[in-house]
Amino acid sequence: MREIRFSLGPDGLRTDGGVVTNSYAGWPTAAGVGPYLVLQAVLAGEPDPRTGYLVNITTVDRLVREHGIPPLHRLYEAGGCSGERAIAAVADGLRERAPAGTRWVGWRLKLTPFLTYGIDLGASDMLSVTQTFEFAAAHRLHCATMTDEENRAYFGKCNNPNGHGHNYVLEVTVAGAGDAPSPCVLPAARFEQIVKQRVLDRFDHKHLNQDCPEFRELNPSVENIARTIWGLLDGQFAPARLARVRVWETAKTYAEYSGPGVGA
Repeated sequence: MREIRFSLGPDGLRTDGGVVTNSYAGWPTAAGVGPYLVLQAVLAGEPDPRTGYLVNITTVDRLVREHGIPPLHRLYEAGGCSGERAIAAVADGLRERAPAGTRWVGWRLKLTPFLTYGIDLGASDMLSVTQTFEFAAAHRLHCATMTDEENRAYFGKCNNPNGHGHNYVLEVTVAGAGDAPSPCVLPAARFEQIVKQRVLDRFDHKHLNQDCPEFRELNPSVENIARTIWGLLDGQFAPARLARVRVWETAKTYAEYSGPGVGA
C-alpha cells in the first residue's frame, strides 16, 4: 500500500516546476481553498528476489500523479463530483497501468478523515464507503459464570465493580455494485442517520452493562461490541450491504467483524 496525499484547488494541477517540496503534506500542494485528499493505492505480487521490492514507491507516486489525479481533477473542475464518481475516476486512470510484475488490488480515497470511498478489484469492482463515528461509554468486564476471584484475576482493573470508560471509535463499511452509470452506494446523510439511530443513540454516554439490554448477560468486550453492532446494522442499508464493523477500544486495540462465517 502506498498513500498519496494531494490537493485540488483553483490553480489546478500546479506542480511547482515538478519539485515535490513536502511529500508528507501532499503534492500537488495546497493552492488556495480546495479539497485535501488522501489516496491509498494497493498492489500485490512477488517481491524482486534481489532488491526485496514489490515495486519502487516512486513508481507508484508517479503513476498516481500522472494518471490517477488528473481525471479526478477534471471531474472536480466540472462540478458535481460524488465520492463514488471520484474513486471511479481514479480507478479508470490507473486500472490498466499496474507496474510490471504487479497487479492492482484496489484503491481507497479519503475525502475527509471520517469518510472513505473504495474500490476492490477482487470483488467485481465492488464500491465501498466507510464512515467513522465516535461514542463514549462505560463498561465492566465480568462473566457471571466465573467467580469474583476468577474475574479479578482474568480482567484485572477492567473488572472494577463501578466500571470504566472508553471513547470508542466506530468504523462502518458498506458496499454496493460499482457498474451503474452513476453509482451511489449509499447517501452519506442516510448512512449517518442509520448509525446514529441504531447504534450511537443506544450506546453513547451509557453504562453498557447497566443501561443496555444487549449487554445485560453478554460481557461487553470490544469483540462482543463489534458483533453486537453488526447485528444492529445488518440489513439496514439496502440496496447496499453491510461489509465490515470495526470498533477501536483504544488507539492500540480494535475488534473487527464481517458477519457470520467470515470471521472476527
